[in-house]
Amino acid sequence: MPVLRNTALATVGAGAGALAWASLVERHWYALRRTTLPVLAPGSRSIRVLHLSDLHLVPRQERRIQWVRDLAALEPDLVVNTGDNCSDLAAVPAVLRALEPLLERPGVFVLGSNDYYGPKPKNPLKYLTVGHPKGRDLGAPELPTAELVAGLSQGWTDLDNVRTRMSVGGVELELVGVDDPHIGLDRYADVTAPAATDVALTMGVLHAPYTHVLDPMAADGAGLILAGHTHGGQVDVPFYGALATNCDLDTRRAKGVSRWWPGANGIASRHAPAAAAWLNVSAGLGHSKYAPVRFACRPEASLLTLVPR
Repeated sequence: MPVLRNTALATVGAGAGALAWASLVERHWYALRRTTLPVLAPGSRSIRVLHLSDLHLVPRQERRIQWVRDLAALEPDLVVNTGDNCSDLAAVPAVLRALEPLLERPGVFVLGSNDYYGPKPKNPLKYLTVGHPKGRDLGAPELPTAELVAGLSQGWTDLDNVRTRMSVGGVELELVGVDDPHIGLDRYADVTAPAATDVALTMGVLHAPYTHVLDPMAADGAGLILAGHTHGGQVDVPFYGALATNCDLDTRRAKGVSRWWPGANGIASRHAPAAAAWLNVSAGLGHSKYAPVRFACRPEASLLTLVPR
């Protein structure tokens, strides 16, 4: 009996320690992930893209606000924000203050569900199941989305269900984005087109990386696709990774860089055809205020150096 009691106490102690780490330390341990991707047309000059996602801010989170503001010192050529900026009904001024220095750089954005609706308490175990677009959660409060979009549009281009072109650091890009697939607002059919042949890169942008958007984006010839939403799994298993993505993306692509082609879900990137797109899924910088933990999955932003193929 003493052995069983000691084992139980050790298990409880380890669990308490892990929870303390996840809630008090790791969720504030912000990381900048740097990656070089060979996606530009031959002869292009390299450019740097700062990919931000899932800030999930509440006004009191000064540490996160200041960390994001300091990213302006990187002087990226382009900022891409893939949504879910808010975790509170009063968050919009805090979001705009965090992003203020970066709004002076060229940038684009798409919205996530937590740019339309505030979070509400829910069973955290739901994060361990596969999520699908179901529209607005019943009872979720509406956010001041128009105020957020107006603020972001002061410096950046709204890519929600839009295809456009932009010159970034002397490099011509085509950009195509959709509104959030997680709540069924994506309209890729309205903006589908073969990738332009007179630009250095066609880039796809979306919040939740659902395969019904990733597949046609890649089929159209997007060379790089940026997304967020997954939180990298948020609570991962050390040396294994994510248990869930909160969408239909396979867990091996829950965060970081992989390759994507139509039908790629569940297939390792090493089997990618030569024309496959590069996919960067950001683990994001935040979390719902009702689930303030990160474990084996640091909050992050991505600095992507794009170079010629």
